[in-house]
Amino acid sequence: MKTKALIKKLYSEVNIPKYKTPGSSGLDIKAFINKDLIIKPLKTALVPTGISVAVEENMEIQIRPRSGLAVNNKITVLNTPGTIDSDYRGEIKVILINFDDTDFVIKNGDRIAQMIVCPIVKIDFELSDELPNTLRGMEGFGSTGKN
Repeated sequence: MKTKALIKKLYSEVNIPKYKTPGSSGLDIKAFINKDLIIKPLKTALVPTGISVAVEENMEIQIRPRSGLAVNNKITVLNTPGTIDSDYRGEIKVILINFDDTDFVIKNGDRIAQMIVCPIVKIDFELSDELPNTLRGMEGFGSTGKN
């Protein structure tokens, strides 16, 4: 499945996100910063990308972590997945958090996250005094992990 989207480079030097392989689900997003950015242990940083996008009304963009950054450096996207709504036109920025015990340095052009395009299904709620019974019922957190 393919869809079209508009992308705006906020600076001429910005690289447009690309799929790394034909089977990739996510497009790599790169940092666009004037100087190195240091994320201290257990701290966050809002990292600019230098791009803004417009996707179709029935689509969203999700910003997700890169597995290599997570496993090798304990860096992840804090609000994963971050949502870029179809009507947002500002610069895409990525909230990263450093779960390591050492500083993490981001340089201009570093791949910091991945962008996934997803279809959206809208819901119309119907008010009800009762919900249908299920085997699970109101059992919540951890209930399906029981024997």
